[in-house]
Amino acid sequence: MPNTQSQAKILAQGIYEIRLLLAGYLGSQNAGDPVVRRAAHLAYALHNEALSVIEGGTFDGAKAVDKVRAVDRMFEESFASRFESHVSNDA
Repeated sequence: MPNTQSQAKILAQGIYEIRLLLAGYLGSQNAGDPVVRRAAHLAYALHNEALSVIEGGTFDGAKAVDKVRAVDRMFEESFASRFESHVSNDA
């Protein structure tokens, strides 16, 4: 396995684990710390993509950014703008 693939899997595993740890902060009725709720929703938005990388697969970057945009709308954030530059235009 190339070094970059190992690195991607390690980071993906981190996202997946964070999503599991923050599961209790999901939902619009949750009264938890707003920053923790944002982190929970961001990790949730990308956990399926992280799992795909862990399992040796790929995912559609543009669709992943769309999921992040949904989190932006929920919290009036701008996370997606920081992810967009990582999407390949080669698709």
